Amino acid sequence: GRPRSSPAPDEDAEAAGAEQGGDSTEATAKPKRSFYAARDLYKYRHQYPQNFKDIRYQNDLSNLRFYKNKIPFKPDGVYIEEVLNKWKGDYEKLEYNHTYIQWLFPLREQGLNFYAKELTTYEIEEFKKTKEAIRRFLLAYKMMIEFFGIKLIDETGNVARATNWQERFQHLNESQHNYLRITRILKSLGELGYESFKSPLVKFILHEALVENTIPNIKQSALEYFVYTIRDRRERRKLLRFAQKHYTPSENFIWGPPKKEQSEGSKAPKMPTPPGSGHSNQTSMHKKSKESKNASSAVHLNSKTAEEKKVAPKETGEEAEKPRAEPSEEAAKSRNGEKDSDGENSNSQPEKTIDSPTKKNENSSPSEKEEEDENTSKNCENPGNASS
Repeated sequence: GRPRSSPAPDEDAEAAGAEQGGDSTEATAKPKRSFYAARDLYKYRHQYPQNFKDIRYQNDLSNLRFYKNKIPFKPDGVYIEEVLNKWKGDYEKLEYNHTYIQWLFPLREQGLNFYAKELTTYEIEEFKKTKEAIRRFLLAYKMMIEFFGIKLIDETGNVARATNWQERFQHLNESQHNYLRITRILKSLGELGYESFKSPLVKFILHEALVENTIPNIKQSALEYFVYTIRDRRERRKLLRFAQKHYTPSENFIWGPPKKEQSEGSKAPKMPTPPGSGHSNQTSMHKKSKESKNASSAVHLNSKTAEEKKVAPKETGEEAEKPRAEPSEEAAKSRNGEKDSDGENSNSQPEKTIDSPTKKNENSSPSEKEEEDENTSKNCENPGNASS
């Protein structure tokens, strides 16, 4: 795993264990996606679909009371006003204290500071309606990103380098436990009404990591965690395409397969065959053990039904803009099921008219890999779901 400058008992337990893989060997080996990262971010983006406790459990609004300056955060006993006024600019304190971050950026999941309470949907709504809480929350956000060397420049969430960015970027590049903090901050922004702030911050970090090379160690976490905190799929695709364009070495971009595999995999969809017949080999293998004597049309229909159980729901209006490609054998296995589910869609043919391999690579690979993550996470969340 990656070395840390200090322990990190300040973020959720699952991410703390999952996010540490990959960077230390990135220069010599192609990084691999983390299953735990995909699962964690899937649950976050889909409002914690199995968090039944939230339905019947209402906490004591301790997060809101803390932000109203009525109670201190535990176990330190420090009030929010003191944190905002006296800790701002005290980088040593912000670096080595590991109990404040859950209070400043609460989530609907338990972190490693067990004094901090999980948010509930009721508390979130109350928080958004409390002006003094929102005002302090934005001040806390500004304080933390300045700690990283970034400043908020307008009310829409755009950011830029702070005056001391060189010193802080060097620190951020080395103190990788802060990447877990950034993940938490991004999640909390989305919970408390500032989803729009996330894309500008992630785009800025990707630019510094991939284009300016000022914080190269952060790129794995940015691609595996930061991007996937963003709930809007179109925004995630934009960021992944930007990253793919600037990632070096390009063959190690883990959301896009090597060029050789892509060129081989892209040959199959270009054959002038009906939408359903392209899957006959995979379909017959899939159905042989069940109904080997069925007619081809029945096989296709049944395959469609079976595969739809595995595919995560698609967002409305996004199928039309999605390029179709099968860049690698591994991706093809995952994509076949998805293509079955909308094989009748007239938009399943765009790849035949794309004449720019570079554009196709940038437009297709990230979204396809993202949908594989959605499907993998969906299977993890609902392994026994049989509804179509």
